[in-house]
Amino acid sequence: MVSNFSLVMGVAGASTNPDFVLLAGTAGLLAGAFSMAAGEYISVRSQRDIYESQIQAERTKLAESAGNEEQELVRSYEKKGLAPVAAAHVAHHLMSNPELALDAIVRERLGLSPRNLGSPWNAAIVSFLAFCAGAIVPIIPYIVAKSGGATFAVSAGVSGGALLVVGGSLALFSGRNVAWGALRMLLAGGAAAAVTYGVGRLIGVAIN
Repeated sequence: MVSNFSLVMGVAGASTNPDFVLLAGTAGLLAGAFSMAAGEYISVRSQRDIYESQIQAERTKLAESAGNEEQELVRSYEKKGLAPVAAAHVAHHLMSNPELALDAIVRERLGLSPRNLGSPWNAAIVSFLAFCAGAIVPIIPYIVAKSGGATFAVSAGVSGGALLVVGGSLALFSGRNVAWGALRMLLAGGAAAAVTYGVGRLIGVAIN
């Protein structure tokens, strides 16, 4: 929201033509959404590749030295408070099933769940939609009604209100002061938009 709000204000500062502002805002929305989605996909995919490599290494160790792995499981369960006999029984039961044993070893040693390593596509889609939801706020007035200065004022007002809501909501969920959280978000986003608007005005004057 802040990035596209700043972009819209910057273009509005340079040009009073609402079509230019809408075009820039839409381009900013799409560029930002796709870049965020791509970045999130690559990040989660890379992380998953690392996890899968670590799990494969544990699978190899389990196949080559099942006895040692079983003893490590016993020691791990004893550290968690199980009696030695109970720990040995649980570890022996797990080792009778290679996939259960691998699951247990990966959880104990790596702190991972082999069945829940994260989906790159889900992360990318969520990131794309989240960016669109925020970035579309400043350009909604330009989509609905194109009337120059009035649309600029409505866009600034709607974006400011959205920043207040987002900031207040984040503060509420984190147990912070709601009023201060809302104001802080408005000040941060408003400052960024004001700077880009000022730069846009300077560029617009220089071009004219």
